Amino acid sequence: MAAAVDCFAQKGFYGTTTHEIAEWVGISQPYLYRLYPNKEALFAAVVDHVSVVMTETLVAHSPAAGGAGPASETALDAARGAYAVLVADRNILRFLMHANCAAGEPLVGQAVRRCYAKQVDTVRQLLGDDDAVRRWFGAGMLDNVVAVLGLGDIDEPWAHVLTAR
Repeated sequence: MAAAVDCFAQKGFYGTTTHEIAEWVGISQPYLYRLYPNKEALFAAVVDHVSVVMTETLVAHSPAAGGAGPASETALDAARGAYAVLVADRNILRFLMHANCAAGEPLVGQAVRRCYAKQVDTVRQLLGDDDAVRRWFGAGMLDNVVAVLGLGDIDEPWAHVLTAR
């Protein structure tokens, strides 16, 4: 699945052909169609895979994983640190952005909503309340913009505002 994430991250759902996906993952296109009935089902399966990766990363980096309960700022910092680990692989971030854009496709939309539902549940367990979940998602969306635009490498006042440096 990781190879499919990487492939779709380049051109998204609409720009990637099933031939490119099969070639990228090292299988034949007919075999790809034996595994998945169509590109939409494959893309939805990749969204589900990324959701699992995100959940596992968040849980592994949480203070609760070491036995402590959610302590608001500590838990929020740990969750943001886990997210930073995820977005360090820009292909995951790019894939997620493409998934949001392709949510108009029925199977993809269902998978994206499942992903968000799982992440909300996970972050709520880690942070303890809905307001903290909204703050985490808001900060994460800003982190997405900073990462995908490479703002850490831009020395301009407006970029400094968004990167908090």
